[in-house]
Amino acid sequence: MTEEISYQVFAVSDGTGGTAERAVRAALTQFTSNVQVHRVGEVHSREQIRAVVRQAAQGHAVIVHTLVTAELRQAMFDEGRRWNVHTLDLMGPLLERLSDLLEMPPMAQPGRFGVYGPEEYSRRIDAMDFAFRHDDGRRVEELDQAEIVLVGVSRTGKTPLSVYLAYRGWMVGNVPIVQGFNLPAILDSLPPERVIGLSVTPQRLVQLRRARATRMGMTGRSYVDLAQVREEVNYALSIFRQHGWRQVDMTSKPIEEATAEVVALMGSQESRE
Repeated sequence: MTEEISYQVFAVSDGTGGTAERAVRAALTQFTSNVQVHRVGEVHSREQIRAVVRQAAQGHAVIVHTLVTAELRQAMFDEGRRWNVHTLDLMGPLLERLSDLLEMPPMAQPGRFGVYGPEEYSRRIDAMDFAFRHDDGRRVEELDQAEIVLVGVSRTGKTPLSVYLAYRGWMVGNVPIVQGFNLPAILDSLPPERVIGLSVTPQRLVQLRRARATRMGMTGRSYVDLAQVREEVNYALSIFRQHGWRQVDMTSKPIEEATAEVVALMGSQESRE
């Protein structure tokens, strides 16, 4: 009788390791192989990383990690290459993507997700998924499922604010306002208190658009023309007034302050915390 081969995976974290272990075990349900999962939490130094990588190398194991600090992620990459151990970074790419969307660096504080219970954890995951699937006018036919719908012209902060509200547990979609194009009809059927209009002064909007145009190599002059931008802003404001949608001025607000204002408009100071 042939003995079944047992594989090993180390779930490593600078927090408790619970998120890494759950992710690994969820993925392993798709396989029939016998795999041992070892949770290694509270990893805070290169010496600890070197020790766990060495142990993984001895057992021909794979490392899956949710290290939130960039220094430790780099150390894990370096030590993995040194010891010829496969390391899979679950947290780094997600943090980088969210940092781009939210236009702020991550706090790099391990264990913050541990303060949430299973239901709250699941709620936030669902909300993040909803925000990404309903970003920039996608799947507008499903916006009746949204608790908040953000509308505004380009570069008024719709996507970053959607993601941050989703992180707080709100189901959020956002729709761009483009002059000359009708807004989705479903917005007319939503309760007006569910729709929030985002505005930015024309001067600030030009600055934001110029930065984006430079970054992306865009050449369209009307996109950054002050007169054209002023016309777009006034057009959006007229739509907000026409529909009775409440507004948030994003001109000089950090994302946290804008989030708090939206939550207050929704009638709850406590949000989903």
